[in-house]
Amino acid sequence: MTPPNRASAEGPGTTGQSPNLHSAGRVRAGKPEALVVMSRDVFESQFDLERLERLHRLAQVPDPVFVDDLDVPALDERLRRVEVLLTGWGAPRLDGARLDRMPRLKAMLHCAGTIRPQVSEEFWLRGVRASTVAEANAVPVAEFTLAAVIFAGKKAPFIAADAEARRSNGLRIHRYGELSNLGRTVGIVGFSRVGRRVVDLLQQLDDITCLVADPYADPLEVRAAGAELVELDDMLPRVDVLSLHAPALPSTKGMIGARRLAALRDHATLINTARGSLVDTEALEAECASGRINAILDVTDPEPLPADSVLFGLPNVMVTPHLAGSLGTELHRMTDAALDELERYASGAPLVDEITSDDLRLSA
Repeated sequence: MTPPNRASAEGPGTTGQSPNLHSAGRVRAGKPEALVVMSRDVFESQFDLERLERLHRLAQVPDPVFVDDLDVPALDERLRRVEVLLTGWGAPRLDGARLDRMPRLKAMLHCAGTIRPQVSEEFWLRGVRASTVAEANAVPVAEFTLAAVIFAGKKAPFIAADAEARRSNGLRIHRYGELSNLGRTVGIVGFSRVGRRVVDLLQQLDDITCLVADPYADPLEVRAAGAELVELDDMLPRVDVLSLHAPALPSTKGMIGARRLAALRDHATLINTARGSLVDTEALEAECASGRINAILDVTDPEPLPADSVLFGLPNVMVTPHLAGSLGTELHRMTDAALDELERYASGAPLVDEITSDDLRLSA
């Protein structure tokens, strides 16, 4: 998940050195040689002095500490020696040509969520290991979703956006449906990292019924989490809130289309903090424009929406620019998780969040 309004990386060949840290005198035999690969602004946001010092304790990190372009010829010797890449937003795809320059590469530890843009078939064929901090990034997304569910119950974003409703002392408030979070039914589509966390957080609400739709979920695990596993089409007419947490795959593209939106009860709220491609935007525009259902959208298709999208002008729709994922100090949680993995790798311990090519078939 890419932070909103991210400045583009600087031009080819941009490299960075850690402030007040130099590799000379710090390299110890036995530590893997590492290189950070991500855009400059991501690097500066994720690696403060404390985390740079920890990186140097765990690995050999000759200059440059980080790069945002792997195709610079001057990096040949550095890449020939590197064993571990710490990648992030803005990192290039590791195709055959780039991997040829890194014959000793054994692991890519991704300091963000999905690794899909970074890996290639050649990456897997060469036996390079991969890890992600998607679990750490799931924390703020689940928190954002909980807040969205609570606000949806009170219809707060929609009333706040409706000037006439605000001025009417409540006379028009109920046009958005009943205002309550007591005894609500919330549908979770996708028992993913985020979906599981949302189910757990929802248990804080009084008299909540939580339904989960996921063809790959274990019914016993879902029930242990406090929810009930049901078919998606059976779920839709039962929920007050439908929250999407499925991955963007060919099989999930447009899964919430006109037919399924029409199956939602009047005044239900659709929340999407996953991927915009899960929803048929044209069908959602029609349903929301009618006033029949509401929506809270942190992701859209396309992203961003065209400036003239009807969704921007509807009081029963709240659109945020991909804010749910890690931002600000939350980025340090992802860096810490990646450095934890580096420490495990360096000590020969199993990686906690290792990803295989098979895992990518069903995940983001």
